[in-house]
Amino acid sequence: MSTHAPTLTKTAVTGAEQAVSTAAPPATPRRRRLGPGRPIPYGWALGPVLLLAVWAAGSAAGLIDPRNLSAPWTVVSTAGDLIADGRLQSNLATSAQRALLGLLFGVAAGLALAVLSGLSRLGEGVIDGPVQIKRAIPSLALIPLLILWFGIGESMKVITIALGVFVPVYIHTHNGLRTIDNRYAELAETVRLTRPQFLRHVVLPGALPGFLLGMRFAVTAAWLALVVVEQVNATSGIGYMMELARTYGQTDIIIVGLVVYGLLGLVSDALVRLVERRALSWRRTLAG
Repeated sequence: MSTHAPTLTKTAVTGAEQAVSTAAPPATPRRRRLGPGRPIPYGWALGPVLLLAVWAAGSAAGLIDPRNLSAPWTVVSTAGDLIADGRLQSNLATSAQRALLGLLFGVAAGLALAVLSGLSRLGEGVIDGPVQIKRAIPSLALIPLLILWFGIGESMKVITIALGVFVPVYIHTHNGLRTIDNRYAELAETVRLTRPQFLRHVVLPGALPGFLLGMRFAVTAAWLALVVVEQVNATSGIGYMMELARTYGQTDIIIVGLVVYGLLGLVSDALVRLVERRALSWRRTLAG
């Protein structure tokens, strides 16, 4: 009986091994993608549409006092009247001109200062400190001083917008210049690139992501500054139209102005993002 026990045990082990080998292999766990998921068609409009739906539902249910916030259909009707009168187009053209001029001067100043500071230690020592001081002081806090220097005309308004624009352009472009991989500079020395070629083929492409990021902050800063300066002794513009409506308690016109400002900011940011996707298509990111 003792001689058959090892044989029975060996047979049982062999049978168990065969059963395990013929069993189905364990299922491989599905790999989970850690990205943001598939892009949603017109996903940028999801938030505004939801906000509009809540606004309309609250107005229809009587939960929102029309004296405090006009209903969406009232705002649409008022916008139609303003367009028919030509008031909205005229004020919009004035506001767009101020914003574009301030954006142009601010971007040019921020880009020039960032290049001088980012490519020269001496330039960084001279420029970076004052820019950081300006960064800590809101541009809108300088309005009383700018009024004393430039009066209350268009120059003061454009300069205020430019001051709000150039800081983000400088900060992000300067950071983009300082974070260029040193291997590219060594490669440029190896192939004996001249100074202009180095700027064109290494510096500008390396700083482009930072510059475009700064542009997204810059266009937002331009519209934010425009809202304020157009309410300081202005005689035209969307902000002036809103300030005049506040005097007469016309909430619907104020909402029209806010919607216009919001659409301008949304469209300008979308344009910068479009340029960013096209210019930086070579980068592999989660957004792509």
